[in-house]
Amino acid sequence: MGDKNDFQNRQAVALTYEPGTTAPTIVAAGRGYVADKIIKTAQENEVPFYEDGELSDTLMRLEIGDTIPPELYKVVADILVFVDNMDKIKGKLNSTKKKQ
Repeated sequence: MGDKNDFQNRQAVALTYEPGTTAPTIVAAGRGYVADKIIKTAQENEVPFYEDGELSDTLMRLEIGDTIPPELYKVVADILVFVDNMDKIKGKLNSTKKKQ
C-alpha cells in the first residue's frame, strides 16, 4: 500500500531558462504517472535533474508557463549552477574517453 501512495505522491517540475528572460519558466509539471514521464523524458534526452521535495511542492502550486517568483530566484539559480557544473564534468569525462 505504501508503494502506491509513493507513486501517487511523486511529483516533478521541469523548468527552462532562456538567456535574456527575467526568470526560469515552468514547462511541465505533474504527479504520479505524469511525473514519471517528465523524469523519463529528461533521462532519455540527457537533461540533468535535481531532486528537492520542498521546492517541487512550491513549484507545483504554479501553472505551466508561469515564471518562478522572485523569492525562488536564489534557490533555482543555485540549482542551475549545479546543473551547469554537472554538464561541464560530463563534457570533460566524454572528452577523456574519446582520447583513450
